[in-house]
Amino acid sequence: MRLDSVRILDLTRLLPGPYATQLLADAGADVVNVEDTDAGDYARDMPPTTERGVGALFDGVNRGKRSVALNLKRDEGKRAFYRLVESADVVVEGFRPGVAERLGIDYETLTEYNADLVYCSLTGYGQTGPDAERAGHDLNYVGVAGLLDMTREDKTSAPQMPGYQIGDLGGGLFAAFSIVGGLLSRELGHGGEYVDVAMTDVVASFGQAIAHRALTGDDPRPGETELTGKYPWYDIYETADGRYVTLAALEPKFWRAFCEEVDREDLIDAHGSDDPAELEALREELTDLFATRSRDAWLDALSDETTVGPVCTPAETVEHPQIEARGLVERHDDAPPRIGFPAEGSNIPEPRDESVPAHGEHTDELLVSVGYDEDEVAALREADVVR
Repeated sequence: MRLDSVRILDLTRLLPGPYATQLLADAGADVVNVEDTDAGDYARDMPPTTERGVGALFDGVNRGKRSVALNLKRDEGKRAFYRLVESADVVVEGFRPGVAERLGIDYETLTEYNADLVYCSLTGYGQTGPDAERAGHDLNYVGVAGLLDMTREDKTSAPQMPGYQIGDLGGGLFAAFSIVGGLLSRELGHGGEYVDVAMTDVVASFGQAIAHRALTGDDPRPGETELTGKYPWYDIYETADGRYVTLAALEPKFWRAFCEEVDREDLIDAHGSDDPAELEALREELTDLFATRSRDAWLDALSDETTVGPVCTPAETVEHPQIEARGLVERHDDAPPRIGFPAEGSNIPEPRDESVPAHGEHTDELLVSVGYDEDEVAALREADVVR
């Protein structure tokens, strides 16, 4: 996948939109961050910071991008943006519904300047529905989508804070997917396209494994469904050193391999039971078993056929041999280590640029590229229209 000829104007900030466009930049697209002339993307200053003095979040999802700073509340700033739109392929925005229209940068307006534009709105709740204009962040979206409730250990315990921004990242992923789909549709002669991605919708769609039950009147609870801890052969166990391993022997063949390797062939026939007493007894057996060795001792002792794996810390993950072998962690002499594009392919380009843009760093070159001369850009800067 190569997007070398694709130019994307990214009006978003923080994580969801920048993550989407970072994926596209890693695939070769020319991504231009369109920032306001005041603070710009305030993720730049959010701790922790990298050795470049930039917020780690901003550093992680803005590599190889360019930045233009425009005051879109001024007519001159809008006109400059329209010039950029004329030569762009994609616009991504994350404003609350109605804001883009009030600014004069909504899809209908921009298609007057570029009829083939792919325009993506990425928001928490989408452009329609009673919550469309509600303020929110990732935690709100995963709460509505049902994910938070499923983080309980059981139905009497409290929901747990997720370790990652699943709505932000999932929304960004679906935005990138939808943008590429829009570009392909355009190449097939269907013209430009408007895409409405709601992070709440995305997270709700991740519940496919339990959705069939919820949609038929059931209320699936954590610890009571196939993949949330009901069965002891698909669960997490503490080891002798206070660490944890995962056991995911859903298929009988993997359960048999595990039982044989731990010399507990007497447990083989327990697989598939739905009797609560039998399941509880088996869980106790496995709890006692895993408590006899350290995490790494179990990993060393068991073969690849047992579907047993480690629960890694983030620090362990980036050093894990499998992650290293896949080249996911990229290390460069002139930039902080980073998580790279999470797919391999014969046409995925090598990273072109590891730098992150300063606020408005490329304003002059971008405006000159769409027909402004240097004096005009200087006049716009003097009038606080650009930075």
